[in-house]
Amino acid sequence: MDQLPLTTVAGAAASSLEGGGRVVDTYKKALATAASVAAYAMLVRGMARELLPEELRAAVRWGAGLVRARLGAADKERHTIVIRRHFDSGYSENHLFDAARTYLATKIDPRAMRRLCLARSRHKEPDGSSSWSTILCMDDGGSTTDSFDGVEFKWTSIEAGGDDGKKGKGHHHAPRETLELSFDAEHTDTALERYVPFIMSTAEQLQRQDRALKIFMNEGRSWHGINHHHPATFDTLAMDSPLKRAVVDDLDRFLKRKEYYRRIGKAWKRGYLLHGPPGTGKSSLVAAMANYLRFNLYDLDLSEVRLNSALQRLLIAMPNKSILVIEDIDCCFDAKSREDLKMPVSADDGFSSDSSDDDVPSGGKFDLTGAHKQQNVTLSGLLNFIDGLWSTSGEERIIVFTTNYKDRLDPALLRPGRMDMHIYMGFCCWEAFKTLARNYHLVDDHVLFPEIQDLLAAVEVTPAEVSEMLLRSEDADVALRVLTDFLQDKRRKEIIID
Repeated sequence: MDQLPLTTVAGAAASSLEGGGRVVDTYKKALATAASVAAYAMLVRGMARELLPEELRAAVRWGAGLVRARLGAADKERHTIVIRRHFDSGYSENHLFDAARTYLATKIDPRAMRRLCLARSRHKEPDGSSSWSTILCMDDGGSTTDSFDGVEFKWTSIEAGGDDGKKGKGHHHAPRETLELSFDAEHTDTALERYVPFIMSTAEQLQRQDRALKIFMNEGRSWHGINHHHPATFDTLAMDSPLKRAVVDDLDRFLKRKEYYRRIGKAWKRGYLLHGPPGTGKSSLVAAMANYLRFNLYDLDLSEVRLNSALQRLLIAMPNKSILVIEDIDCCFDAKSREDLKMPVSADDGFSSDSSDDDVPSGGKFDLTGAHKQQNVTLSGLLNFIDGLWSTSGEERIIVFTTNYKDRLDPALLRPGRMDMHIYMGFCCWEAFKTLARNYHLVDDHVLFPEIQDLLAAVEVTPAEVSEMLLRSEDADVALRVLTDFLQDKRRKEIIID
């Protein structure tokens, strides 16, 4: 066998070493490039977190997830949250389960699922009546997906066995209904800290929209409620359009400010004073607020309350998400200012030990019974609940006072922090009339409209009076002619008086 010359072997070895060196250099350059790219990626990610809003970052995450799915990225680690209908050995209801099922009912597409469950639940009301609700839900083994902030969540319905391995009498349990929520492990914080709370709040809103509203009246020291079916809404309310919009915006802002009120250290409540002549729609506005918020009404009759302590018990018994209404507040307490009435009170005045020192200066003992029996409830006792120490006994509450005579009210009621928004319900304006004409006769224009507009600008007439004229006939032409004659007659009388 021929042997290669020594120079040839040495040359080959040198070439091999040179090639190996080039590979090492290339490898080093690749590592340096990768390190630079990683550093830039970390820098860009940090800048994005600081500069980009959460909504845009969520959109970017969603787009990146879609690209990874299209490119066939490798499966990621998945986490699963198990939500059982019952816990504590089946004796306690899991409210998250009901909330998730209510929420998913709005996400299920009946056309995309082969098997569905139709559920109908009955809710017992405090007064003994019942309300029913119908929802769609997934059958055992069914699944659906939901997207939240660019993250995909998968829901699966599972019905587990009921015996749990226990034998013998008294240990048999019905099958356990379970919902499983699965998602990529990297989104665990999003699921627990944002998605689950979002489901709870959304379900609460849906349930509140479906429930029958109640109006409660006080009898003695307790509340008694009946169903409230007042049809008034902000769409049908006859009032000035900019003022109506301002009220709706204020209510919306109030609902969104839970954390804001907590941060500034104030009770989460809002006070409204509705004032104006009789028949201008104050009660209708209260009903429209209740229908808009889906809050129950608590109509407080102060003539039924004997002591401040009884008043406190009534107000504390009100649940959250409710509206307290005191109508004709000027008739409930002495119209004089508390500053004019600070004087010693003798034992003959009927104050029991139930009244605190703060109760005395209101001068606000009142007599509404017709039997000359003085009440021991005072304006100070009421103010303690509105913005005093008792104001934090509940949250997300609306307080509404109505009066025909704002100038008769104690200034203590009017200061900021008690009645936050003063709403004047005045005489019927042109915008209010157009709403009434549309409500009663479905007309947006008529040959008599210009004359009616001129008359409304010249006379003072309440929406209640206009409504009465529009009810005189179902024929729009006849009803509008009746209204025109009424306004003309009213104008003639005012000219004669002047």
